[in-house]
Amino acid sequence: MTRILVLYYSAYGHITEMAGAVAEGVREARADVILKRIPELAARKAPGERDGEIPIATPDELPGYDAIVFGTPTRFGNMAAPMKDFLDQLSGLWAEDALVGRIGSVFTSSGSQHGGQEHTLLSMQASLMHLGMVVVGLPYTFKGQARMDEITGGSPYGATTIASDEAGGDRRPSANELEGARFQGAHVARIATGIRGTDLTQPAQQKTQLAGLNG
Repeated sequence: MTRILVLYYSAYGHITEMAGAVAEGVREARADVILKRIPELAARKAPGERDGEIPIATPDELPGYDAIVFGTPTRFGNMAAPMKDFLDQLSGLWAEDALVGRIGSVFTSSGSQHGGQEHTLLSMQASLMHLGMVVVGLPYTFKGQARMDEITGGSPYGATTIASDEAGGDRRPSANELEGARFQGAHVARIATGIRGTDLTQPAQQKTQLAGLNG
């Protein structure tokens, strides 16, 4: 069975809720899903953090999955430091081509409607492409992206949620945002199942030739 990891960092629970919806979508597509988290870097526990029962992931386990869906809050238009720190630990997997051909997908949140969500998603996708992953977004076949009757997250680069309301208070993911996350999870699962077992790594002979050119 196709194995998919939903791997996230959440400070206040918004990404935790979105991760749960992504996992629901994976299950709907009849794939096996594992939820794991990235721990806080600072010596603090953010108020609202509700994922203590979710196990912590380690970099060396990532090659065991057919697809990985990464979730992080937006911090000044980029991924949060714990997610960046985790990705920085993947250099060994990069050197071994261990994630080449695996599906990679991303989702995020921000504290305002125009808080840098898309830049966060694109910067994360760039990291996944360096690892050789096949990047999958949230296509416009999810019609909730085109809604104009409410304020909502969502982009073709991945599902998003807005974490604060106009008064600066706590806003939880809306039904439409959660549906986008579910759609993305199912979309990733179907694509991962379709290419599962296909070797997308570069043939050894071609790698040797390229090494000679680069030398």
